[in-house]
Amino acid sequence: MFWSAVKIFYKFTNGYDGMKWRNRRVSQNVEDRRSEGGSPRLGRKTGGISVILVSLAAMYFGVDPRIILSLMDGGGGQSASTQSSPYQPSAAQQQLAQFTGVVLADTEDAWQTLFQQKGLRYQEPKLVLFTDTIRSACGHAEAAMGPFYCPGDNKIYIDLGFYQQLKSNHNAPGDFAQAYVIAHEVGHHVQTLLGISGKVRQAQQTLGQAEANQLSVRLELQADCFAGIWAHRTEKAKHILEQGDIEEALNAASAIGDDRLQKQARGYASPESFTHGSSRQRVKWFKKGLLEGTIESCNTFS
Repeated sequence: MFWSAVKIFYKFTNGYDGMKWRNRRVSQNVEDRRSEGGSPRLGRKTGGISVILVSLAAMYFGVDPRIILSLMDGGGGQSASTQSSPYQPSAAQQQLAQFTGVVLADTEDAWQTLFQQKGLRYQEPKLVLFTDTIRSACGHAEAAMGPFYCPGDNKIYIDLGFYQQLKSNHNAPGDFAQAYVIAHEVGHHVQTLLGISGKVRQAQQTLGQAEANQLSVRLELQADCFAGIWAHRTEKAKHILEQGDIEEALNAASAIGDDRLQKQARGYASPESFTHGSSRQRVKWFKKGLLEGTIESCNTFS
């Protein structure tokens, strides 16, 4: 029962085996381009703490990669590139790829149903697996940017090495934490389909930096809430949750709050520069989507 699963918000377990994802449908919308990786650009110069903070934000669920790319390209030079060897996935990497495909399939099922209920057509996004570097419709991207959604081609991009970063650098391990990452990026795709992202970008053009940042925060928090909707509807339909799963997602949401990232970077936080929301805000909106499971419950702009 769904509500019994929600009770694990407040429980931990030592005998945790992970969410139930094996032997389920794998999405046909995964593009495996890991063998194309190579020539990552290293040693880019950046100026000022603001660029560092923006890069940190981009590493963990960036809003619009083109903003980050323009900052990187204008940062004042770079060192010589290095050539990496062709990617040869291990068994563990292949399992991660399959897991990612299963989670993407779950998001397809959840959002197809929701859109149909509203008389809308859900256009499924593609998810691109890459290694080190990739060229998207939003420009050149590197693994250090973390997962991102590109509205220019309606694709989600992820280097699977990010999952290890989430675990080792931010103490947010677990497959449900990884699933939350994917569901958040799919949330940005939903915002694009509903016209929300376009309206926000248009409004930002007329605002100062602080006000534009606040709109970015609201957009990101809504994507967190949409990730909660995925968890709500998938658990209700497929009973995927094991004890401890929700804690993983909440821990991941908290780990990449702007306040925590800024404190890690410079020792203090500046709320006026937030672009993704505080740890508390991100956890709050994910939980709201999880508990209520409706698009209407995710109006972060009201």
